[in-house]
Amino acid sequence: MVSTVVWLQDLTMTLRYRRMPWLAAIALVLSTARAYSGACSVTDEIQVYNAEIAKVGQWTVQSHSNFAISGCKEPAFPGGIVPNHALNGTPEFAYGVAPWLELGFYIPYSVGGNGTFYANGAKLRQLFVSPDAAKREFFFGVNFEESYASPPFSQTRWNMEIRPIIGWRKNNWEFIFNPIVDIGFGEDGDATFAPAARLARSFGENFSLGIEYYADLGPLQGFEPWNQQQHNVFAVVDFKIGRFDINAGIGYGLTPNSDRVMAKMIVGTELNEGAPDKPTERPKLQRRTNLSTGALPLTASSLSEAMLARGF
Repeated sequence: MVSTVVWLQDLTMTLRYRRMPWLAAIALVLSTARAYSGACSVTDEIQVYNAEIAKVGQWTVQSHSNFAISGCKEPAFPGGIVPNHALNGTPEFAYGVAPWLELGFYIPYSVGGNGTFYANGAKLRQLFVSPDAAKREFFFGVNFEESYASPPFSQTRWNMEIRPIIGWRKNNWEFIFNPIVDIGFGEDGDATFAPAARLARSFGENFSLGIEYYADLGPLQGFEPWNQQQHNVFAVVDFKIGRFDINAGIGYGLTPNSDRVMAKMIVGTELNEGAPDKPTERPKLQRRTNLSTGALPLTASSLSEAMLARGF
């Protein structure tokens, strides 16, 4: 917990020092945002972030897809995509920059229930995490995601997601919480609270079962009534087939403004090895040359020691 406080203090000081202009934009949106639709809408990514990232120098790719088996029959806003029977998804390319930083790029899309294909602009993200999150009992991070959305997907063209990551893992159990804030910039923009969480138990290294929860409570300045919020619970399974990691689940909506039955799947793999986790180095005693093998000595001192040992 102390390390978390120190990390947050350092992050705050860094942001204040650099005076990033987008912080002022976020503050402006939070103070003036309005026009929340309060209806279920399509989304390309249904995932709880666990703070695990690609190795330094490594490229990874994931395919996100979800399908509204029984979804909302009305769009979230006039001209929007009807969620029912819509297939939504995105490829996600990621690159490990540092042990604590990963950059990502998305190209979202949707196929409506009538078979129409819709392209949804693009997204960029920056994921800051505690290094080696998969090996930690307590891990944390924060993800920033900027996107340009096409009209059928959003009432605002420019949007941003701020996703903190807080997680605990012990005795084959893990609990992860993502208190997400979604921000739309512009006249019809708003700042909404859309938390996500995951509780799972692993059964071996490459298999786990769990429950994931996704919600949209409405604007930060005043949450919507329960029946106008979105609440979905997914039963999920995580497993590995060859070099592919798979997360799949079936979800159920708890409120009228939630898609009633959803299916989702994420398939990911590594495109290259990247840098090793730790540099490998043989012990000094093993590095010493043995003259009996005919190999040349590494140093003058090792040569003299070997000659003395052989009676020269």
